[in-house]
Amino acid sequence: MAVIEILQSLIRNEWFHFGLILATFAIHTKIAHIILVKYVRRIAARTKTDIDDIILKIVTKPVCIFIMFAGLYFALKSLSVLALYFTQLDAIFFIGTVLLLSLIIARILGVLLSRWLKVQQKYEKMPKLMGNMVAIVIYLMAFLMILNQFGMKITPLLAAFGLGGLAIGLALQNTLSNFFAGLHIITDRPINFGDYIEIEGGISGFVEDIGWRSTRVRTLPNTLVIIPNSKLAESAITNYSLPVLEMSAVIQCGVAYGSDLEKVEKVTIEVANQILETVPGAVKTFQPFIRYHTFGDSNINFSIILRVAEPATKYIVIHEFIKALKKRYDEEGIEISWPVRKIYYGK
Repeated sequence: MAVIEILQSLIRNEWFHFGLILATFAIHTKIAHIILVKYVRRIAARTKTDIDDIILKIVTKPVCIFIMFAGLYFALKSLSVLALYFTQLDAIFFIGTVLLLSLIIARILGVLLSRWLKVQQKYEKMPKLMGNMVAIVIYLMAFLMILNQFGMKITPLLAAFGLGGLAIGLALQNTLSNFFAGLHIITDRPINFGDYIEIEGGISGFVEDIGWRSTRVRTLPNTLVIIPNSKLAESAITNYSLPVLEMSAVIQCGVAYGSDLEKVEKVTIEVANQILETVPGAVKTFQPFIRYHTFGDSNINFSIILRVAEPATKYIVIHEFIKALKKRYDEEGIEISWPVRKIYYGK
């Protein structure tokens, strides 16, 4: 009888209910974690795409947190001593739920948008500007939902935001200029992530990221140049990756006036073919050619046109070509003259 009375007293004890609810939800959290990590992940691993694996990784921890958060909420609601604070508990639970769902939705949409951009525009990763915009929209909607839940009128608030936004816009004119310039770059697509570009002023390199304020360009010496979007949008940009990565490599040269131009052309083409065949990054199927174009002060000048698979390999191809051409010219007795001045002394 004593044991039964103790059990009945325990069952009627609201603190026992509190602990029981917490323990029950803790067990459910563990079960949910095991199901998501072991079984659902195993199923996702069998699919051809990795999007479901990424989404599963995103939702696993928030789902477990939400179950424990809900357990704490219901456990606290079981305590009569907190009856006066039930309204505040409801508000905290609603706010926490909305923020948690917003976090999950923003991350999932970011992943889906990233993959869509990668398929559509051959992006290797999504620019941060797009991810930030998605997150801002989701969190703004969550904020308005919370305000609406607590009976606050949104229309006057939006009007106040409009006036405040005007003042902030005037104060942050340069920042907003960079932001909208970034939007222009994203939508107009003069450059994409990974493109090799050259900007007015001599800066060249690969586009690392297009952010809300600036664009990062990694140069060939592996340094990072940060360019404000507004300046980039107003600059003349040479995009060597469009329409294709393959590009010409043009080398300027000149030979003495006494040279046999037919022989010069033949020897130069032979060296160029050798370089295209042996140097990595050169286009082996391209037929190189030269074009004489100027009677210079000391030389007859011409251009040699080679072809490279991508902009970054242009420099090593030109480097090897110049070494090989100089060596071959020396062997063939072809002279590259330096500037000569004849001085006449009058009597």
